Formats: sequence, structure tokens, C-alpha cells
Amino acid sequence: MIKVGGSLGDDMSRACADIRDLVLSGASVVVVHGGGAESDKLALELGRPPRYLTSTKGRRSRYTDSLALDVLTLGMLGRVKPPLTVSLLGMGVRAVGLSGIDGGLVTARRNPPARVVVDGEERVVRDDLAGRIVSVDPTLVRTLLDAGFVPVVSPPALDPAVGPLNVDADRFAAELAMSLGADWLIILSNVPGLLLDAADPSSLVTRLPSGRFEEYLDVAGGRMKVKLRSAGDAHRAGVPHVVLADGRSDSPVHAARAGAGTTFVEGDVQ
Repeated sequence: MIKVGGSLGDDMSRACADIRDLVLSGASVVVVHGGGAESDKLALELGRPPRYLTSTKGRRSRYTDSLALDVLTLGMLGRVKPPLTVSLLGMGVRAVGLSGIDGGLVTARRNPPARVVVDGEERVVRDDLAGRIVSVDPTLVRTLLDAGFVPVVSPPALDPAVGPLNVDADRFAAELAMSLGADWLIILSNVPGLLLDAADPSSLVTRLPSGRFEEYLDVAGGRMKVKLRSAGDAHRAGVPHVVLADGRSDSPVHAARAGAGTTFVEGDVQ
């Protein structure tokens, strides 16, 4: 399971050659991608700047009303997925683009109304079309893998009572890895891994012991906290090899498998 962050932009293609190598070696590979950054660009082009919610606990997230969900979906399925899939196809990889809706792959439940700060004003938001993943049915993905295809998957997910929902792509990748019993979960982004000091690349945590997970979770901020929690949940659920790594390197997947980035390990000592 390889997750390429939407913030990587054109750098997503750096992982494609590694994916080809893995497929040629006989590995079954699933690719998950996000697309928040590209969707934000699209929103600005359409004159609908992205908006954000801040919870009473200080957590910031995308405000996904119906128009924002349309733009987010267009960004992921229309701007991010096609070039990524085309890049893989051009290397001889039989890539197939999917969303979490296809085949009932990922089911989610819409978040309840919440009191938040939006546009500088505190109010109760009832129209946010974001949610949490509640189940994964990997049947379609397994069918494609068995037939020699590489699924290229992304949100949205489906709430049967509401329709499509925005869900976090890192959580999406972790849940899919768990449901498939994946051997590896590699989450690539535009940072080297977990940094004790976000401004200092030399502060990289190379090995993250399971016994000290909460300690390191307190250090992480912003999007890294979400990545860390998703990756940690996958590791504790039995995915043996979990790595947070830099997708901007020349061979990011091979590098992550060789020890680059932040690797989750058992025990209490780094």
C-alpha cells in the first residue's frame, strides 16, 4: 500500500517507477492518493476559495459544504488521478482509477453538527459533508489485484444515507491497508517524516517505537498528527511495515523500504 500525498503535485510521478519495479518483481500494489492542494487551486480558479473550520479543541479542517465537495471531488478524480494513472500506464503498469464509492469500497458516516469557528465567527455548522470511515469492503480491489491490475484509489467515501463524503486520505489508506492485510503501508508526503522540529530536517525521528507512540503524537502538529495517528493505528492493527517518508526523493518507495523516513517499530526504545 503506497499513499502519495496530494501536496506532492508533479512529484507524485517520482514514485511511479518504483511501483513499476515492485509490480515487475511480482508484488501486488495498491496506490492511494489525496488531492487537497490541487483542489484548493481549482477552487481559486473557480472563484470559490477553500474555507476551513476550527473546532473548539483547535483542530482545523476543510469546510466541505456541497459546493466544496464538488470541487474537491473534481480535483481528486479529475486533476490528480488521471495523470497519476497515465504515468503508471506509460510505464507498463495496468493501473485502474477508483474512488471509495466504487463497488461500495469505503463506507463512512457523516460528522454530526458541531460548534466551530468559520470565517472568524463561532457557530454551529450543519452542512459539512465530511465524515469518518466506518467500514471497508476490499472485494473490488482484491478482484483487480488478482487480475494483475494496480488500483489507484482515493476519496470520497460513501454514506448510504447522505451520499459522497470527504474523508481523510491518510486514514483512507490506513483503513484499506488494514482491510487487505497489507505487508507495507508507505505514506509519502512533502516532508522527510516525523520531525521533532518542523524547521529542522536533521531532527527526523527515524524509528518510532510503539511504546512511545503517544509521546511522539504530542510532538506532531497539523497534518503530520493525522498521518501519524493513521499510520500508528495500521501498525498496531498488524501491518508489519509502516513508514512515513519523503515523496520528493528520486526513488521514494525504494528509499522508504530501505529505511528512509520514519519507520514504526515494536518496543519502547528508538
